[in-house]
Parts: sequence; C-alpha cells; structure tokens
Amino acid sequence: MITRWLRLIKGNSYVITGPRRAGKTTYLKALFPDYKYITLDDFDYLEMAQKDPKALALLHPRLIIDEAQRVPKISIAVKYALDEKQSIIHLTGSSKIGLLDAGFETLAGRIIPQSLPTLCFGEDAGEWTHRIFEDQLGHIELKEAQRKLESGLTYGGFPEVALADEFSEKETILKNYRDTYFTRDLAFLSNIESVEGLMAILKHLQQSIGSLTQVSNFRRESGLSHPSAKKYLNVLYQSELAFKIYGHQFGPAKRLLKAAKSYYADNGVIFALGDSVSKGQWVENFVISELEKRRKLGFYPIDQLYYYQTNSGGEIDLIMEFEDHLKLIEIKSSDKVSKKDVRNLLSYQKTVKRETKAYLFYLGETYLELEGVQVIPIAAFYRGV
Repeated sequence: MITRWLRLIKGNSYVITGPRRAGKTTYLKALFPDYKYITLDDFDYLEMAQKDPKALALLHPRLIIDEAQRVPKISIAVKYALDEKQSIIHLTGSSKIGLLDAGFETLAGRIIPQSLPTLCFGEDAGEWTHRIFEDQLGHIELKEAQRKLESGLTYGGFPEVALADEFSEKETILKNYRDTYFTRDLAFLSNIESVEGLMAILKHLQQSIGSLTQVSNFRRESGLSHPSAKKYLNVLYQSELAFKIYGHQFGPAKRLLKAAKSYYADNGVIFALGDSVSKGQWVENFVISELEKRRKLGFYPIDQLYYYQTNSGGEIDLIMEFEDHLKLIEIKSSDKVSKKDVRNLLSYQKTVKRETKAYLFYLGETYLELEGVQVIPIAAFYRGV
C-alpha cells in the first residue's frame, strides 16, 4: 500500500479528479474504510443513479461514489444528502467531463474539488523528505535518487507501474493502458466517434512536447476537422492526461491569450504511445509534470505554471508566480552546464521589477551555483516537494 502525499480533512466532502489508474479509489478506500463504496462502473449502481439518484445518495450517511461523471444529475441528489441529512460524500471522476456539468456547480461551497495525480517521483518510497528548491540532499540520498531516476523518467508514476518489479511488467501495463484507458474508455466517456483520431491527437501532442500548441497542426496530423481536433485535444486536458502552461507576459489578462504549450501529466503516457521523442522532451516533460503534480497536491500555492518567450525567440522553460516572487526555471537534459545555459534566466531577471529566484535543473549529480543561479540535480525530485 502506497502512502499518498495528498491530505484530506476528515469531515469534509470532496470531489476528486485525476487520470484513470492514478489511485483515487484505492486512496479513498484506505483513508475511509468505514464508508460505503459504490462505483458507477457497476451497471446496477449506474442504473440506480440514472433512475433514482436520490435513493443512491441516501444509501449510507458516509459514501464514496466512484466515476460520478457518468451521471452528472446525481449532483442534485448529493446536494440534498449533504444539506438535509448531513451526509459526507466523496465523489471521484477519471474525467472532468460531466463533472463540469452545470449541476455540479450547485455543490460549490459544499464539496471541495481536489486533484489526485499519478505518483510524484519517490512517492511510492514513503513520505516526502525535503524541499526541492530550499534543501540539498546528502551524498548518499542523492546517489539513491540518481539510481531511481532512469525508471522514473521512462515509466512515470502510475501506481500499478511503480509497484511492478520488472521493467517488462511495467511496459506491459503501460501498453495495456494505451489500448484501454487512454483511448477506448476515454472515447466512450467523451462521446468521441474516432478512436483512431484520438490516438493521432495523442501522438502529435507527444511529438509537440516543448513546442507551442497549434490546433491547426493537430488537425493536419489527425485528419480531423478543426472543431473535432480542438474537441479531442480538450478531452485530453479534461481527463487530466495532459495539461497546458501559458505564456507569462504583459500581465494576467493577456497571459492567457498567448499560445499554450502542452505536456503529458505523466511520462508513462509518453512511453505507452511508443513513438520516439528526443531526450530533451523526455526530461522537460518529466520536470514540468513533476512540478505540476506537486502544485495540484497543494505544495505550491499557485494557480498555474507558465513559460516565457521573447519576440526574438529567447525562452525560459518555466515560471512559477508566487505572491512575493517569481521562480524562473530552465531544464537541461545534460549532466554538465555552462554560463550560456543560464543566459536567458539572467536576461529576464534584468527586465522585471519583482523579486526573482533562478534555477536550472540538469542530469548531473552535484548542486552548483552559476552566476547566481541555483543548479539542482533532477534526481532531487525524489521524495522532494
């Protein structure tokens, strides 16, 4: 049993979203063993939810309803149970599709939204041990983390994959996920007619890691219409298999108008799809997705991750905007760094009036300081927040 880093306050009701196979059900069952568990993947409960949602919501005063997005109107019955019967109900969904239905808006203030991503790097080894940006791992701890890094980069953090002992078993599990949860199940949940089109979108996103997300390119590569390509891409975001980061420029209003970049929520998705990507894309997706996981778990009090790009093509891989400072982050897929690797960070620092802290993550094994930039081994993500 893996002890997850997510912390829920007992007595509150939650709606927990996250990719399929991220461990939502296992987590809730372990945390609330006395709650009655039902899943709308079960046809009998699904039929009951459709015909008499109130009866289902009143089955037990302490209830876990899995895959709640299958019947959005159940939200009305859940609201009644919370308000009139003081029930505590936890809902889970492998997709925000359905959970974004207007009915669920009536639960605002009554039920707390929370995301449970796949495992952070090292989460399967126990509780977190250090702060990535503030602390430095000792020599022994860093060596252990370095030994684990290749597997984390390659196979990601789906719990079932992390618990598999053999690499061949991890590979089999991920390929099965590709053929079921990432395609057929997702197509069914989202009313997508073309599984082949969805797979084409998945594969093009894989090839586009680190580049601007242009729907026109997805349309061309998939053979879908522009509206369909946009819909299929949004399905990946709503299922939390992928996420977007926006350009950090010109203030909050215009920030979201800048073209987004897209990343997979877990490197295991990249491996499952099978096509080759560059080492730089593997490493960039790993670092950014690991930070996004920790953001979703509440370790970073920020709403969004950003990138920065100048008109002349200069770029910073990631910006984290905190209330009192900006964290500027560059990512390198090499085990050595030089002054040119921090050039963009230093240049950006000169243009902003806010306090900034600059970092460079790389594949080396030594903490360094370069021109005032903190250089951190990517292995330091192991059991770090």
